[in-house]
Amino acid sequence: MTVTITDVAKKAGVSMKTVSRVMNNEPSVSKATREKVKAAARDLNYTPNLAARGLASSKSYLIAMLYDIPSPGYAINIQKGATRACREHGYHLIVEPLDTGEGSDYVEVVENLLGHLRVDGVILAPPLCDNGQVIRLLSQRNIAYIPIAPSTEHGEIPIVKMNDVRAAREMTEHLIRHGHKDIAFVKGHPRHSASALRYQGFREAMRASGIRINPAWITEGDFTYKSGVDAASKFLNDKECPSAVFASNDDMAAGVIALAARNGLSVPSDLSVVGFDDTPLADSVWPRLTTIRQPVEEMGYRAAKLLLSVDKNDDTIIHSLDHALIERESSGFFGIE
Repeated sequence: MTVTITDVAKKAGVSMKTVSRVMNNEPSVSKATREKVKAAARDLNYTPNLAARGLASSKSYLIAMLYDIPSPGYAINIQKGATRACREHGYHLIVEPLDTGEGSDYVEVVENLLGHLRVDGVILAPPLCDNGQVIRLLSQRNIAYIPIAPSTEHGEIPIVKMNDVRAAREMTEHLIRHGHKDIAFVKGHPRHSASALRYQGFREAMRASGIRINPAWITEGDFTYKSGVDAASKFLNDKECPSAVFASNDDMAAGVIALAARNGLSVPSDLSVVGFDDTPLADSVWPRLTTIRQPVEEMGYRAAKLLLSVDKNDDTIIHSLDHALIERESSGFFGIE
C-alpha cells in the first residue's frame, strides 16, 4: 500500500501540518521534532508526492537549468552544485541543454518547456545569461531567474559570477614571472561573455609588463577540444613559435597539448600550456594542466539557493566568488598538490 503523510504523522506522533513543514524544510520546527519525523519517514519508506505538494502550495518544486556550453565539465559542475541545493530544500532540478546557434529553434524549445512544466525558477548558465529573447520570455511569464556569469548586471535581479578579467591577468602574470614573453592566446566562443573578459585580462597583463602581443598568435576557438587543436595549428606549425600558450578553457588547452605532442614538442620543456576552469580534464591529461580554478559548482549551488530565497534578508545583487590559480606540470611545476 502507498504510504501517506497521515501514516508518517501517526508514527511520529505529530500533526500532518508538522510533517509537511519538515518535508518542505521550513524553519519553524524544532530539531528534535524534525529528526523524529524524518526517522518515521525513513522507517515507512515515505517519499513526498511532488504533484500533491505543488497543488497544495502553488509551487511545483522544480527548478530548471538552461545551458549551451561546449565544455561538458563546466555544465556538469553547475548541475552538481544546483542539484545539491535543490536536494537540501526538497526541490528537483530539470536540466535542458540548448543549441543557441544560428537557425536554432531554442526559443520555441524554452516556450514548450515552460508551457509543459510549471517551474518555480530558472538558472541561466552562459551564454543564455545574456540572451535577451530567453530573458524576455521568462520576464513575461513572471518566472524568477538567476544568471550565472552574465556580461552585465540585470537590474535588481541577483547574479552569480567570478572576476574573469582578474583571473586571466593573474595567469598571464604567472607565465611572465616564469620568463615567458612569447605568449599565444586562444580565445573562447564569441557568444560567451567570459571569452572577451579573459582576453581583456591577458591584454592588460601583457601591456602592464611592456610585452608586445603578436597578432599571429591570437586565435579563436569555441571552448571545445577540437577548436584548441585547430587554433594551435595556426601558430605551432610556424618556424617562429610561442614559448607558452594560454587557452581560455581546459578543453582547448588539452587540444593544444595534443597538437604539440603531434609536432614533436615537449610540454613544458618546449612549450608551456595553461588553461582555465579546472574541470576534471585538467587533472586527467598529461602533463596535468596549470589552470584557473573557477568555483563553478559553488556558482550553481549559489544560483539555486538564490532562486529558493533561502536567506530572505540577503539583498546582495552581485555574488562574486573567488578563484584560484592551480599550478601543475604543464607550466613547469613538478611539486605535489
